[in-house]
Amino acid sequence: MSSQTGSHKDVSEKHLPSAQDSTAVAEVDENPFADPGIPHHEPRVQDIDERAAKRSERTVAMFFIVSMLATIAFIASFVAFPVDKIFYLFPLGHISALNFSLGLSLGIALFCIGAGAVHWSRTLMSGEEHVQERHPIAASPETKAAAIEEFSQGAADSGLGRRKLIRNTMIGALALVPLSGVVLLRDLGPLPEDKLRRTMWKKGLRLINQNTGEPLRPEDITVGSLVFAKPDGLEDDSHEFMHEIAKAALMLVRLEPKDIKDKQELDWSHEGIVAYSKICTHVGCPVSLYEQQTHHVLCPCHQSTFDLTDGARVIFGPAGHPLPQLNINVNNDGELVAEGDFAEPVGPSFWERG
Repeated sequence: MSSQTGSHKDVSEKHLPSAQDSTAVAEVDENPFADPGIPHHEPRVQDIDERAAKRSERTVAMFFIVSMLATIAFIASFVAFPVDKIFYLFPLGHISALNFSLGLSLGIALFCIGAGAVHWSRTLMSGEEHVQERHPIAASPETKAAAIEEFSQGAADSGLGRRKLIRNTMIGALALVPLSGVVLLRDLGPLPEDKLRRTMWKKGLRLINQNTGEPLRPEDITVGSLVFAKPDGLEDDSHEFMHEIAKAALMLVRLEPKDIKDKQELDWSHEGIVAYSKICTHVGCPVSLYEQQTHHVLCPCHQSTFDLTDGARVIFGPAGHPLPQLNINVNNDGELVAEGDFAEPVGPSFWERG
């Protein structure tokens, strides 16, 4: 038992700091879990040798400069490498040149900023440890003044104002690296330009029954029926079908001309046949429910309801605009054709329309 006690005492004394006052040693002897205090501060070579400090400063600056170069390489890679460029790299195999270059350059840029900050902190900022006792959340004026003084002292210890090379290269690295995120916006696709404002419909283009694939004639549409149409030349198996039908989808209803209240709607119809965009002006769902008695069409997603006898105006639901109407007529062969494009953009109201 005495041997174990002596061994325990030896181990405790072995791990005590070399520089301790007698009070702390006595406390540890009585309680092995007592706070031994802060070890004596040992100065770093940078604290006593200005040449070593300059070397550390150049090292930190080098990290920040490499980060700037890597960010520039990131942007250059986005421009230089096409999306479909593939190359072989052992042992990874065949990989995308664009993805590899973007990942490598951005990784280096971020790593060098972190490595530079860590090296700066470990070699040039103040290395002394300070103990601050816990205090109430509501600080006294004296504590606030002490905090401001400590902050000012920390700023002075960092050498940010004195070591301009580090400051300027760090600012450059932090200013350039956000450009990586800006450049990534290119992957959102090309700018829409006027693609959202126009569709495939143009003067003389025939209306094709979307179910039969045949040109529509006035006699094909009876009073009370709902017919869906697409532009002539848009094939279901074509590459651009989904892009174009999302804007050009059309529905036709035959009304009694005397029931049509809106003058433009009557002028743009043919023998009571009116053609409206099938795309709801709320969030773009396909309008496909028709009430024969009321001549209302409903969107199944959020129950927006449009009155086809009154310019397809909204009478219920969250839609903000009437359905755009397509001006139609017949050609020399008696087939329904468009007189032009929709008068306004189809689909959700993503901007205020004049």
